[in-house]
Amino acid sequence: MPRSLQPRPSPVPFGTWLFSYAFRAPAFFLSTGFFGSLSLLSSLWDKSGRQQHAIAQSWGRVITRISGAKVRILNPENLDGRIAVYCANHLSYMDTPVIFGSLPFQFRIVARHELFGLPFIGWHLTRSGQVPVNISNPRASIGSLSSAVRTLKSGLPLFIFPEGGRSESGHTDEFLNGPAFMALKAKAPLIPMALIGTWELLPMHNKVFFPVEVILAVGEPIETTGYSVRELDKLTAHLRAEISRLYYQHSWLEAPALPAEAQFETITLEGTEQ
Repeated sequence: MPRSLQPRPSPVPFGTWLFSYAFRAPAFFLSTGFFGSLSLLSSLWDKSGRQQHAIAQSWGRVITRISGAKVRILNPENLDGRIAVYCANHLSYMDTPVIFGSLPFQFRIVARHELFGLPFIGWHLTRSGQVPVNISNPRASIGSLSSAVRTLKSGLPLFIFPEGGRSESGHTDEFLNGPAFMALKAKAPLIPMALIGTWELLPMHNKVFFPVEVILAVGEPIETTGYSVRELDKLTAHLRAEISRLYYQHSWLEAPALPAEAQFETITLEGTEQ
């Protein structure tokens, strides 16, 4: 398949820069404030979080349009809403709007705990039943992952960025093994997904939108039956390998020429074997 995505120009054309500062960025923040306020209002009577999630889906679609990106989903049949842990690489602030706007079913996200302290976004996360995780504190992390397992067992899919933060280079980074832990404990599959284009759209430490086509490539489910908790690193390596394969298949970036053991190194959460 030919790759339509190209590197982001540096600097971006002046017209793109001006339109981003004059329209896209203000509209981004105003829309986030509007939908965040709407979500908070609905939380007064919606204790299930379902209306708030529908508002977040609308927010994601509007924000994506404001950014100028066009989203194309590959293998959408794998987004069937099954109870699973949906995982994607993390490149940009635009990843979350794209995910909310693209996944056609109710889900809850597992996010870094510091995001829950942000205005509007944090308020929505807290009131809509999302799951915070503190990756800097292994013991707190295990406790929050157990909360995520309960969410899965209650009948709601989960979404998580396994890298725990955005990539500065545009390449996939090391994966935390929290998603594998959650999936194993809940006896649920992992759904690998690759976001391609959001780094070119709005990379880390940049405030200028450069409209491109964004691809969400969805892989086949990774079943967790047959794995034990002692094989979290192996399962996490499998997940990273599949997301990386999907990503580099469509990105203009070339996959790093690293030994397999280095390329798929994982970060282990202490206490996961207890």
